[in-house]
Amino acid sequence: MRFLVPIAIFAVLVVVLGVGLKLDPRYVPSPLIDKPAPEFSLTTLGEEPQAVTRADLLGRPIVLNVWASWCSACRIEHPLLVSLARSQGVEIIGLNYKDTRTDALRWLAEHGDPYRQSIFDPEGKLGLDLGVYGVPETFVLDGHGIIRHKHVGPLSEDIWVEDFAPLLRKLRPAEAAGVSGG
Repeated sequence: MRFLVPIAIFAVLVVVLGVGLKLDPRYVPSPLIDKPAPEFSLTTLGEEPQAVTRADLLGRPIVLNVWASWCSACRIEHPLLVSLARSQGVEIIGLNYKDTRTDALRWLAEHGDPYRQSIFDPEGKLGLDLGVYGVPETFVLDGHGIIRHKHVGPLSEDIWVEDFAPLLRKLRPAEAAGVSGG
C-alpha cells in the first residue's frame, strides 16, 4: 500500500513528460492572435526615412517579417522571402529589429530586398509590443490590421505552403468582399 503513492506519482510524471515530448518547442501561442496589431509610429529603414504607422499597414493582407542583420537564422529564410516577393508577388513588410540602419541596409544590398518596405525598430519597442522574443518571427495581418497568424523561427517552403499560403488565399477573397474577420 505504501508503494501505491510513489507509483501513482511516477505514472502521472511519465504521462506529463510523454505529452510534453510530442509538443513542438517552436510553437509559442500568441495572445495577440485575432487582436489588432499594436499602434506604432516609426520610420522606414530606407536612406530617406519616411514616417510609418499601423494605419499604413491596413487595406490588404500582409506578411510582417521580423528580421535583423545580426540574425543568423534570418539568413536561412531570406532566399525564400526573396523568391516569394519576386515570383508570387507576396506583399512582405519587414520589421528591422534592434539593428543599426547602416548594417540593415548593407545586409539587404548584399542578400536582396524582399520587402515592400522595412519598418526600422532600433529599440525593439514594436517588436516587444508584438510579443517578439527572438528573430526571425513572421506574422500575417489581415486588411483590418488584425493578427491572424504568428510563426517563430525561420520560414521554410513547407511552412509557407502549409500555413501561410492557404491563410493568405482565404484572407484575400474576404478582404475583396469587404468581410471583416475580426
